[in-house]
Amino acid sequence: MASVRRTMNDLWTPIAKQYNPLKAGSIDGTDEEPHDRAVSRAIAAKYRPNKGVVGDPHLTLFVARLNPQTSEEKLKDTFSRFGDIRRLRLVRDIVTGFSKCYGFIEYKDERSLLKAHRDSNKLVVDQNEIFVDFELERTLKGWIPRRFGGGLGGKKESGQLRFGGRDRPFRKPISLPALKAELYTEGQVDKLDRSGAREPSRDSRHWERSRDRERRREREERGEEREKREGDRERYRSRERDQKRQRDEDRYKDEDRHRRRDRHKTRR
Repeated sequence: MASVRRTMNDLWTPIAKQYNPLKAGSIDGTDEEPHDRAVSRAIAAKYRPNKGVVGDPHLTLFVARLNPQTSEEKLKDTFSRFGDIRRLRLVRDIVTGFSKCYGFIEYKDERSLLKAHRDSNKLVVDQNEIFVDFELERTLKGWIPRRFGGGLGGKKESGQLRFGGRDRPFRKPISLPALKAELYTEGQVDKLDRSGAREPSRDSRHWERSRDRERRREREERGEEREKREGDRERYRSRERDQKRQRDEDRYKDEDRHRRRDRHKTRR
């Protein structure tokens, strides 16, 4: 078991080496089922890199979060300090011509690329803090763009997660149980019982018990919230009944007072 865990830890990396929407949509890269519609859409998407894109992908930087007013000249002046630029492309809307706030810069040599990748990330250009990373469309196997539900961006801690990149790397799991070993290794790690069925390992059972405890705790919390809401509704109904009863009593008193006053007038 220790050897399996050691192998899994050796293969684990905070940066995605091969794009898998299911893992990329996770905080630690160990999810086993989609948690939102974007991940499901990315799994079903069939995307091939644009063949019309030219240049060496291994010498190309991806620049994002640009100011809409930033021009090609401004980008060239900013990034030419790191080395000679061979090609620069600021992506624009095909209809309006407005900038989509991201672009690609190809350098002539790898040294300039690495220097720009190291020093230009989070650089402020036109009052915007930019994000810089290597191009992934043609270099990361299985890559799916953001518009198809893929990508490695995102800032939410719940809901639609996107991790595994430079900006939001995977968080290393507290434990890597043998139940998830098939995500990282090709071998079989669980023992087989006499009937030939797979026997869960100790770590697998521990992980299942932890998961069950977490689910029970969530159910209890939901039950407490439901009881609280029902109690609030009951208190509201009780208050409404008391107020209605008080209004009826006040009305009866007023009517009785008016009747007594009328009788007194008739007697006089």
